Order: sequence, then structure tokens, then C-alpha cells
Amino acid sequence: MFKKALLLLFAVFAIAKAKAQTAEEVYDHYLDFNLVRLEGPASKVLEAGEALLPDTAKLTPKARISFYNSMGKAYEDDNQTVRALEFYKRVAAAVPNYYVVQRALGYIYAKQAEEFVGKLNATASNPVQNQKIMAQYTAAAKKALPCLEKAQACDPDDDTLTRINTLLKNIKDTQGLATLKSRLAELSKNCIDLLEDK
Repeated sequence: MFKKALLLLFAVFAIAKAKAQTAEEVYDHYLDFNLVRLEGPASKVLEAGEALLPDTAKLTPKARISFYNSMGKAYEDDNQTVRALEFYKRVAAAVPNYYVVQRALGYIYAKQAEEFVGKLNATASNPVQNQKIMAQYTAAAKKALPCLEKAQACDPDDDTLTRINTLLKNIKDTQGLATLKSRLAELSKNCIDLLEDK
């Protein structure tokens, strides 16, 4: 009985050791993922990224954030915005001045806000229901605005500016409209346009 237990323990240890990857091996898989992302078919990007996900703790912090950004983009391209948000939020938390991820978050949140517009029009005759939907629209708009403003401050774009103004007008934020120019000037002071992975 003791020999069987010892043999079983040895087998479990051997399997665990075989599955455990070194940081160098994980980084090699990260480089392979980047190659697939740049050259391979889009269908393989998520597959390669999801295979790497369990071992991301072994990547350096910068490589991990770059990987999360790439995964967010891959999920967004695959119309999986819930998963894209998960990864984009991690990137924004780690590198809040990276305006590219702020723009991605802002557009996703703005799209969520836009989904309430039709409901607002449909409930115009029901003030109670309309007010509830307006609260949901406002919440989504308030998530989108700081992200879009950071993106606009760092990389001005007419479409982004139009979205910002529309959201502010729709939630009747006259103070936000009045101070937009100064906020953008302040936000433009710290902009990161590329993520380093080393």
C-alpha cells in the first residue's frame, strides 16, 4: 500500500513538473502569440492567447499588460465586448495614460449608452420608465466620458469630440461642456501612445 501511494505521489509530481512552465518558456509562448497576432489568421489569435492566459503571471508586468491589451483588441475584433472590457480595464488600471486603451473603453461605453437611446424614445410617454432608462444612459455616458476625453486630449479626433459633446449635451452637463477645453488641455500633459513589453 505504501509503495502504491509513493508511486502515485511520484506520478502526480512528475505530471505537475512537466506541465509547469518556466518564465522563459512562457515568454517564448508570448512571442509566438505576437507572431500569430501579426501574421496569422484572426481565428488563431484568440486560440493562441487563451492558451497563454493560465501562465500570464510568469510574464514580466510590462509584457503582461501588453498581452492583456492585445487580448482586449482580439476580443473586441471578435465582437466579444464583455471579454474585451475585462482586458482593457486591466490595461487602463496599470497604465491610465495609455490613451489608445482609453479610446477603446470610451467607444465601448458610448456604444452601451447609445443602446438606451431607442428605449428613451420608446418610453417618452411613460415618465417613470423614461427616467429609469435615462439613469442607465447617464451611467453609461459617465463611464465613457473620462475615457473619451483622455483619448481626445492625447490624439484629437473629430468623431471622438462629437461623441463627447453629444454625451455631455444628452446628460445635460452644461458645466462639463463649459470646462471641456480646459480638461482636455490638462489631460494632454501625460499621454502614452505605445506600450512597452520589456
